[in-house]
Formats: sequence, C-alpha cells, structure tokens
Amino acid sequence: MKLLTGVICLFLLLSVESQAQFKKKVKKKKQKSAVSVAPSSRENAGSTATYASSRKKPSKGNFRTQLEAKQVEYDQRMKANAKKYKKMAKEMKKPQYSDPSYFGHKKKPKKRPPGKKKFCKECEIVH
Repeated sequence: MKLLTGVICLFLLLSVESQAQFKKKVKKKKQKSAVSVAPSSRENAGSTATYASSRKKPSKGNFRTQLEAKQVEYDQRMKANAKKYKKMAKEMKKPQYSDPSYFGHKKKPKKRPPGKKKFCKECEIVH
C-alpha cells in the first residue's frame, strides 16, 4: 500500500513539474507574439504610407563611399603587414636564428670539456 501511494505521489510530482515548465514556455511565446502584433495594427490603421516612408532605402552612392573607405582601410592594413613581415624576415637573419649551433639561445653556448658539461634548462641539452 505504501509503495502504491509513493508511486502515485511521484507521478503527480512529475506531472506538476512538467506543467510548470510548459507554462514558462507559453509566457515567452505570448510576449513574442505581442511584439509581432504591433506592426500589423499599424497597417490596419491605414498608416502604411507613413511607416514605409520612415524607413530609409540604401543609396548606391552611400554604398560606393563605404566600399571605397573599406578598400583604403584594407590597403593600409596590407602595407602595415608587409612592413611587419619584412622586419620579421630581417630579424630571422640574425645568427641566433639561422645558425644551428645556437640551439635557440640568444648567445652561443660555451663548449665545456666532457667532465664539466651542464644541463641547459632552456634547450634541454647537455653542453
């Protein structure tokens, strides 16, 4: 008997919870529909001409000026990038990058005798 009442209570709890979640979704839909009703009421009132005239149509001249401005901006960015890449290429010609004996060090590591070699934390090589 206790098991049956427990199952019934659980079923009721689950159904009430699902109904509570469903009601929240309905409220959101009502808010969205209220917003979409407003333009149709304007059209029904006979103010379609004023509503349509209030929106500005994009002109071809405006589009061309925006396009030209973006092309100028693009050219400036490309010039800046070319300058940056040229500087990076010049930096890579330095011996610390081009000479393999540097092992990624800024200064060339010392050549020690075999008994006194140390472990380098920077390149993880014993030299």
